[in-house]
Amino acid sequence: MFTPLFQLKIKPVIVNKIYLCNHVLFYRQIIITMEITPRQLEIIEATGKILTASGANGLTIKNLAKEMQFSEGAIYRHFSSKEEIIIMMLKYLKTNISKILSNLTKTGDVEKDFILFFTRLSLYFKENPYFVVTVFSEGLMDESDKINNEISGLMTLTSSHLEQILQEGQKQGTFIQSVASSDLTMISLATFKLHMFNWKFNKFKFNLTENIGKMSASLLALLRRNPD
Repeated sequence: MFTPLFQLKIKPVIVNKIYLCNHVLFYRQIIITMEITPRQLEIIEATGKILTASGANGLTIKNLAKEMQFSEGAIYRHFSSKEEIIIMMLKYLKTNISKILSNLTKTGDVEKDFILFFTRLSLYFKENPYFVVTVFSEGLMDESDKINNEISGLMTLTSSHLEQILQEGQKQGTFIQSVASSDLTMISLATFKLHMFNWKFNKFKFNLTENIGKMSASLLALLRRNPD
């Protein structure tokens, strides 16, 4: 599993990767800036794995230590509580997604931009399947206000970027204007979340990027002001 690297306080790490998706090559260069140690990252990834398998109720320091074959004391040397681990996981995910979205170059074609938005997100989650639980926030929003704020920030990040694309499409006359861009954003992201849930439910067995590609095409057919 490929996980984007991160900055350890001083120098940024640049990650280059080439993807082939739907017969299109994508080149991605990511610079992740976040103070996090390799051991903390291991704990975060194990947290995502437990959340995916057992939900928020199954995430305890005891279960986390068992998953990592650590002592509970070893976990506490890096994090003071379960809440702190979840918050760090959400911050890490937000940092990665923020970089992915900021690296998306507008093509001048809003339909291509729309497809690229979902393609890049699906590629990231395909590489990091145990972070999928944060897409639907299963049980996490009941944990604490601080966790709620992080989830809200993640949702705002993705929705604001997508809404900009939809607003531009409406301005150009490409997308329907009878429905508010905010509503179109909610509908599109809700559809994406449903596909992600199905992928998780099927134990990550089907081709996510291919599935999301078909989803994007179907959404575009609904969004077009003048359907083909």
